[in-house]
Amino acid sequence: MPVHLVEHPLVHDALSILRDASTPPEVFRRMAVRISLLLTAEATRDLPATGTTVLTPLGPAAGRRVTGDVVVVPVLRAGLGMLDAILELIPSARVGHIGLQRDELTAVASRYYSKLPSALRDSFVLMIDPMLATGGSAVAALDMLREAGAHEVRMICIVSAPEGIALVERHHPDVHIYTPVIDQGLNDHKFIVPGLGDFGDRLYGTQ
Repeated sequence: MPVHLVEHPLVHDALSILRDASTPPEVFRRMAVRISLLLTAEATRDLPATGTTVLTPLGPAAGRRVTGDVVVVPVLRAGLGMLDAILELIPSARVGHIGLQRDELTAVASRYYSKLPSALRDSFVLMIDPMLATGGSAVAALDMLREAGAHEVRMICIVSAPEGIALVERHHPDVHIYTPVIDQGLNDHKFIVPGLGDFGDRLYGTQ
């Protein structure tokens, strides 16, 4: 499975602020937007585009315009913290939502919500979930996207664990993962170590 480690210094600057336990929610949200913009730019480097000509104030200029159908699917609720950044870059993108609840004892994900756009077969799908921990939620969400007809799917994650990457690789070996870091692993409570804590709680101030 292709794992793309994004090494851009601005990505890792934002990641360091996100990891810091003293970062308040308002700063955490700004850094989540910043890192999501940068990761999305990397994940869409080969987005389908066609040549065009536009008229500048001084004459014609050759250019390229994005022509592929892009669908963004945040895994609720933490994935919502990345959504606005992607829509800023790709305002024409369609949006789906997948709601998964992880049992804190078993780490098994159960679905509580799903609303996906139609006709995903020819779409360029970006699934966004900031924390790839056990991989259970990611695999469940990817299963749902495949069932809906999606072929070209990429994951964007802010922090990843080897266990989650291994599980996604086992079930969906053709899915590309874009992440700045693969952390040490999971603790007994299935949280990524060193990680950054519960992304959703830190994003929304619900710790």
